Amino acid sequence: MNSSLQTALPATARRTPVERFRGQSRRRLLRADLLTVLAWASVALSIALWLADGGATGFSTLAGSFTALGIVAGLAGMDLVLLMLLLAARIPLIDGAVGHDRALEFHRKLGKPSLYLLLAHGILIAIGYGMAEGLDPVSELVSLWVLVPDMWLAIVSMGLFIAVVVTSLVAVRRRFPYEFWYAVHLLTYAAVLTAIPHQFSTGALFAVGTWQRWYWLAICIGTGAALVHYRVLEPLVATVRHQLTVSRVMTEGPGVVSIELAGRHLDELAGSGGRFFIWRFLAPGAWWHPHPFSLSAEPVLFDSAGRGRLRITVRNLGRGSAQLARLKSGTRVAIEGPYGLFSTAARSRNRVVMIGAGIGITPLRALLERTPFEPGNATVILRGHSEAELYLGDEILELCRRRGATLFHLTGARTAGEQSWLPESAVRSGHRLASYAPDVADADVYICGPSAWARSAISGARAAGVRDEQLHYERFDW
Repeated sequence: MNSSLQTALPATARRTPVERFRGQSRRRLLRADLLTVLAWASVALSIALWLADGGATGFSTLAGSFTALGIVAGLAGMDLVLLMLLLAARIPLIDGAVGHDRALEFHRKLGKPSLYLLLAHGILIAIGYGMAEGLDPVSELVSLWVLVPDMWLAIVSMGLFIAVVVTSLVAVRRRFPYEFWYAVHLLTYAAVLTAIPHQFSTGALFAVGTWQRWYWLAICIGTGAALVHYRVLEPLVATVRHQLTVSRVMTEGPGVVSIELAGRHLDELAGSGGRFFIWRFLAPGAWWHPHPFSLSAEPVLFDSAGRGRLRITVRNLGRGSAQLARLKSGTRVAIEGPYGLFSTAARSRNRVVMIGAGIGITPLRALLERTPFEPGNATVILRGHSEAELYLGDEILELCRRRGATLFHLTGARTAGEQSWLPESAVRSGHRLASYAPDVADADVYICGPSAWARSAISGARAAGVRDEQLHYERFDW
């Protein structure tokens, strides 16, 4: 079944001018480019400082050349590891430039190169030192383990890095629950901590008074401070400040519930519609499950002090989320965020198109509530197998009527073997995204839904002429 519902404000309605977003988009893309340049410049700088401190002299002999190449590999590999930690630290500057999911995507892509560089570091150092001392690489490694202070920590660190990278492989991750994978990845911090001592205690690489020593002290301390501040202190402060508790749990459909929460200073979270938070419900058996859920309704304030309520809508997708339907009123909630770019902060155009499927519809409802647009400049497309899967559809209809947005309900099964995001009847009729949003090529397009469906919708948007900077979607497969 396909249906379309179009709403518009009366012609006499007063229209408020909408902010132009092109400048905002250019500034965000510029920040992303600058961060990319700084990231690669940090790798180059780590090697340049070593060369400036006389590192090039090591290439005068064959043994020295192996050792020098090993040092270069180690410097580059360790710099990439620190970059990985910064990408996962949820730093607002990075999150606001590229988005949380893309930051973690870059984080994952750096995993293998950093491991290969660190392995090359160990192997090349063992070969170089061994050649100088007349030993084979294995004997040299044993000698280093026994005789060199802190070298055993470096070897333990290498084992930890290997464990982290192996558990990051998709095939391995799918065999274990998220919590196991998350716990294993805490080994990254242990790996870094065990790798650092030998850098400063072995040889003259980071000798006192050298620029290298100050550089590495600065980036190690800076990375550690960022992790502690943004991963530990800020979530604790947010949890204490907002004092969120569960008010009630409401059933929205089979396996889908809305959780209404009350708290303080919720005015600080206004405008976060579409962005996600990480929630921990402090109930027995549930407190250790982190849940990345977006708001499904902007905060509603009761007074000038910011007291009010907000809402998330979740679907039963596993043991952890199934427990949420049984939460009791008064359950305290720990919060981290907001994160991501699925918000007005990503806008680049005055027109906006929102496409959601299943539980992915609910963040669009919160985004629709606040993102600026003039009447007639927004299109909302909801996709489901049936009307019952168009969660919060009545609320979205009312918002569209009030704000002057065009709303389409696209229901029905997909064609067997067909990868289109549209229902079978729409595909047979020759419909495409432009059939519902003719001006989509000049609009910001927000897409949220199941991974395979979202990939199809993204492809459809690109085929309709939507550029990458106009496409906004958040992936939660991390």
